[in-house]
Amino acid sequence: MPTESLKITTSEGHELSGSLEMPTGLVRGAAVFAHCFTCTKQSKAATAVSRALAREGIASLRFDFTGLGASQGEFGRAGFASDVEDLIASAQHLIERFDCQILLVGHSLGGAAVLAAASELGRDKVAAVATIGAPSDVPHVLHNIKGDLDAIEREGEGEVSIGGRSFRLSKEFLDKTREIDLVEQMKKLRVPLMIMHSPTDDIVGVEHASKLFEAAKHPKSFVSLAGADHLLLNEDDAQFAARMIAAWAGRYLPQKQPLPMPDNGVVVQTGNGKFGTEVHTVSHRFVADEPTSYGGDDTGPTPYDLLNAALGTCTAMTMKMYADRKEWPFEGTRIHVTHERDHSHDCEEALDKKVQLQALNRRIEILGDELDEDQRAKLIEIADKCPVHRTLEGHLHIHTEAVG
Repeated sequence: MPTESLKITTSEGHELSGSLEMPTGLVRGAAVFAHCFTCTKQSKAATAVSRALAREGIASLRFDFTGLGASQGEFGRAGFASDVEDLIASAQHLIERFDCQILLVGHSLGGAAVLAAASELGRDKVAAVATIGAPSDVPHVLHNIKGDLDAIEREGEGEVSIGGRSFRLSKEFLDKTREIDLVEQMKKLRVPLMIMHSPTDDIVGVEHASKLFEAAKHPKSFVSLAGADHLLLNEDDAQFAARMIAAWAGRYLPQKQPLPMPDNGVVVQTGNGKFGTEVHTVSHRFVADEPTSYGGDDTGPTPYDLLNAALGTCTAMTMKMYADRKEWPFEGTRIHVTHERDHSHDCEEALDKKVQLQALNRRIEILGDELDEDQRAKLIEIADKCPVHRTLEGHLHIHTEAVG
């Protein structure tokens, strides 16, 4: 995915560090991802979900909360209220840039933060919200802090350990965290909601998901992340959550850029990556790209992949159609097509005319052993009669017309 580095200024005047994952094709919507407590935008869940959304055409911003990662500010004085303010600033940045409603996605305490931010932003700005392992009780996160919280209450601040890392927390941090009543805010939330939680989560129990789901209004959905840990450290778990959110979000995100499906032929439009290009047929859409070795993002087939595929698929279809018509016991074919840029070394015509010839090399394997040799030979002969083959070997003219 093409990734942009962003700096977002908060209401407190310090900068948040963000990474915006852009689709290689057209932008259909935008999303903000809020990472887990003391994590960063580089967490496995943040990276997997934001990139999966980008593959679905949703520009996705992951950022570091105040005082974490590459963001400015003091984490120990920020507290949950500051996280919500960071989210609102990040959401406003995307709303202004893409001029559309956005999706909010949050992991762990980030999930609680997106629920609170959605209530403040309102339905006209937030299209939907998805949470992963979110606590229903925000002060619950204080149980994961190792340190003398009573001493911090008395003295105003003190050293603690969170997830093996040292932080200096203030009494203000504790107070702002304890005053949040998320379940009450959930009752006022009026946006589509997806809650994802693992029943084996030993940091934030699945009962938190039950409380949030019960308090929420419809439309609401629950997806079990059975077997996953709280941080989604297993790559398969992170990817599963990412795919589910990406598929679900498409139902609620408004279409930012129209998808012009042609009445015939193919429409191609420049996308956002270096080579990313959106391709629309009468009923399908996909992205073409170049591999990373050529400077692309490798998010789709290359133009020559599509050329090779045109010949291969048409060949396979033609062979099957002929075998079905003859009622032969045809079990299918496997075709390997490669493109050769310089075919002149074994072509006398090219040597005589001093021109470069290109070739498509096609290897055809007929599957199964029910056909006799004559039937196999006939199918190989039929392969040369497929329409795309005839087009490529015929007198093909390309007519170009400038429009607008």
